[in-house]
Amino acid sequence: MPSVQYGQSSIEWRFQPDAKLKRHYLTVERGQPVLLRGPRVGIDEQKALVLQRARWIRTKQALVELPGTDDAIVTGSRLRYCGRSYFTEVKHNPALLAPTLTFTASRFVIESPSGRSIDSAALSTLLAVFYRDRAHERLLSRVRQWERSTGLQARGTRIRLFQSRWASCSAGNILEFHPRVMELSSSVQDYVILHELCHTVEKSHTKQFWALVARHMADWKVRHETLERAAFGDAV
Repeated sequence: MPSVQYGQSSIEWRFQPDAKLKRHYLTVERGQPVLLRGPRVGIDEQKALVLQRARWIRTKQALVELPGTDDAIVTGSRLRYCGRSYFTEVKHNPALLAPTLTFTASRFVIESPSGRSIDSAALSTLLAVFYRDRAHERLLSRVRQWERSTGLQARGTRIRLFQSRWASCSAGNILEFHPRVMELSSSVQDYVILHELCHTVEKSHTKQFWALVARHMADWKVRHETLERAAFGDAV
């Protein structure tokens, strides 16, 4: 791992060439070397780019390592969305009455009136709203797409909080999805949707049920195993 000396400390970095970028970008994360991304350059130019921003890097590294509770979210923490883990930036904004969360397509940005960290309870509230809104925007329309492609029909769909389930199909064939389904990758979201649609025909996990799932999704076992490894609780 290349490194450069800055004052009394050493800054390690790793380089990720990206021909789509026109300039170079630096990212600082907790417990990780600095990430340098951009057009391909040699090691000497990489070192020069890191040294140019060395003061900024050390400031960010100090911020990431600020003491706090084990579950505090700070700049450099990561949050999940659609199967990926995204860099999170926490900004202090004393003008706010309550913390806010936005997603910029490449990172989460949290603004907090209380400081440069946010505890897990406050974060859970923000994420619940974010996931719920995205589920209404994207997940329910995908249910309709799967209904059209499979011929399976639900009597309605809802977003609902569960204790330890991703989704359910009621006796009346109403499909309900936990907002946190939006943490999962698109392919696993599709599996959750199809799984519940198949329950409109077969309520239990019978051989007929799994045969129906396989008829519409040949690789369902791979997606099912991915879902079971997801850190939430019971599978669907």
